[in-house]
Amino acid sequence: MLPSSTWSVHGSSVGSRESELLIPKRLVRARPLLDSPIVLRAVKNSFRKLNPVIQVQNPVMFVVEVGAAITTVFLARNLLLRVRDLGFSFQIALWLWFTVLFANFAEAMAEARGKAQADTLRKSKTDTIAKRIVSGNRTEAVPASKLRAGDIVLCATGDTIPGDGEVIEGIATVDESVITGESAPVIRESGGDRSAVTGGTKVLSDQIKIRITSNPGETFLDRMIALVEGAERQKTPNEIALNVLIAGLTLIFLLAVVTLHPFAKYSVTAVGAGGVPSVAVLVSLLVCLIPTTIGALLSAIGIAGMDRVMQHNVLAMSGKAVEAAGDVNTLLLDKTGTITLGNRQAVEFIPVEGVTELELADAAQLSSLADETPEGRSIVVLAKQKFQLRGREVSDQEARFIPFSAYTRMSGVDLEGRRLRKGATDAIVKFVEEQGGAVPANFMETSDRIARMGGTPLAVADGPRLLGTVYLKDIVKGGMRERLTQLRTMGIRSVMITGDNPLTAAAIAQEAGVDDFLAQATPKEKLDYIRREQAEGRLVAMTGDGTNDAPALAQADVGVAMNTGTMAAKEAGNMVDLDSNPTKLIEIVAIGKQLLITRGALTTFSIATDLAKYFAIIPAMFMSTYPALGALNIMHLHSPQSAVLAAVIFNALIIIALIPLALRGVAYRPQVAASLLLRNLLIYGIGGVIAPFPGIWLIDRLLIGLKLA
Repeated sequence: MLPSSTWSVHGSSVGSRESELLIPKRLVRARPLLDSPIVLRAVKNSFRKLNPVIQVQNPVMFVVEVGAAITTVFLARNLLLRVRDLGFSFQIALWLWFTVLFANFAEAMAEARGKAQADTLRKSKTDTIAKRIVSGNRTEAVPASKLRAGDIVLCATGDTIPGDGEVIEGIATVDESVITGESAPVIRESGGDRSAVTGGTKVLSDQIKIRITSNPGETFLDRMIALVEGAERQKTPNEIALNVLIAGLTLIFLLAVVTLHPFAKYSVTAVGAGGVPSVAVLVSLLVCLIPTTIGALLSAIGIAGMDRVMQHNVLAMSGKAVEAAGDVNTLLLDKTGTITLGNRQAVEFIPVEGVTELELADAAQLSSLADETPEGRSIVVLAKQKFQLRGREVSDQEARFIPFSAYTRMSGVDLEGRRLRKGATDAIVKFVEEQGGAVPANFMETSDRIARMGGTPLAVADGPRLLGTVYLKDIVKGGMRERLTQLRTMGIRSVMITGDNPLTAAAIAQEAGVDDFLAQATPKEKLDYIRREQAEGRLVAMTGDGTNDAPALAQADVGVAMNTGTMAAKEAGNMVDLDSNPTKLIEIVAIGKQLLITRGALTTFSIATDLAKYFAIIPAMFMSTYPALGALNIMHLHSPQSAVLAAVIFNALIIIALIPLALRGVAYRPQVAASLLLRNLLIYGIGGVIAPFPGIWLIDRLLIGLKLA
């Protein structure tokens, strides 16, 4: 028996999903955006990323860097030639380099947050000494790094588990806080869905034999460290497509700007007036025309999305999985532990005719005093709440407790000549008839009614007397209907998966508010259901923890495996929930949608800002070449030099201004896609069109006031 301090406040045992839900601790807590160590690391990496080999991975910012380098070369040439008025060229070159550095800083900030998380995990990784079993029960001490898949090790109280594996013998409580951040220990035992153990965790009690399933460098902790470091993140398909689009736009504008110089030269020669724009002006124009804002922030948005998932204690195997979560159409949810609390609770005592409710409650409580199951404890609690019946000390009354058996399907107690039993309806009916008793007329009708309502009837008998029924009910989690309504608002269809019969499943589905259910579901039926949904063009997400869930987790577009589940489930899914909270899938979908919305919103803002800049600065830029354009200088920018410099400064500063939004994500509220699109167009589309005009105008005035242009 575990010490009482390890039980949750609701009486759930250690390792149960209920106890995990009570204390939602986080391994990776949300760090402040301007955390000093993270900012310093990001600043250093911003300069490191100036390396053209690294920068070329971002085509837009590579073009800006080349433009900055060209402007710097021409500035150096003019210095050697002692050309006057170099201040303008110097400022342009300086702000172009700032633009590249600010873009690098955005990506480096996202990466630095991931690396800080990885450092936390890396500190917990040590090369422990393992007790490897060589023959019989003889062990040898070897470093954990020497273990190979298939080796069997022995872990006793106080030992650190040397590697990922499966418990093949014994049962123990394990501290997994190094992985999950959850202080409460969990139970690991051979067989079933709680046999998987993770390297780096610690055995708190008892002794277990473990078969190692991973080689050095391939453990779950190693994968966590590699995946948390966002720098290694693979780009998602949508991100690649957007990169191709903005790279194409950059190429088009590059060709357009390159042709401006000969056209301007020809116009000046033909007209005999005006001037040809300098290299600094042409490079500035190109930087202002191309989509630098989204080009600078695109990678940071994706890395930050994975970081937000990790802050919810979910390990995403790829950015693609996070993005797919945002496009999910169908959500498969287990009934037990997800839709319902996971443990049936006694909610009503229903006596047969001639028996009082108090008499039934007393017999049910007595028969449950030694029953440590959640159902048994709930009967004791219900009797206490309704009739103030307190648990009695019966150990000194020569009571003989009858444990539940799969063969008899009932349990109870023999006490003072009474044979109190509770159990399945047919089992208790058989027991009563064997004792020479009779079944009351309305008993079966009551049992059938409870079953139709989705509950479980638990019959209670006192020897030959059948006393009545205890109504056990799967309790739907509080707020579940509201959360499923939110999913529906987001355009996501919820499907409950259960092993219950269709009648019970239908009742629970109706109470919870799910859109559909799959009753008496086998692994093949889950897999077939997912394939049917995908064949109709839908993206499917599901959770699972058992080996029997592995095929469906692998088939689903978003498969979230529970950390308490088997290694097969964790290998099959593309996400692992370290808290083992099945409802986390709803939060993952919201994070995925936030990622997509953030990318879409900032892309809209970037394009809208670029369009506005065209009308704001091009007339002022080319007034010296084409004086007639002065009529279109609606903001009355002071001069071509001040207009160009103001535009370049604005272009750089807007990147810095948007970094917090890229890292934190656009605020997301569940609503239909049309409303969401309209909202983003109004806020980020119109906002992007308006922002450059006052921004460039204000910078222009400051430059003139400070005599910098």
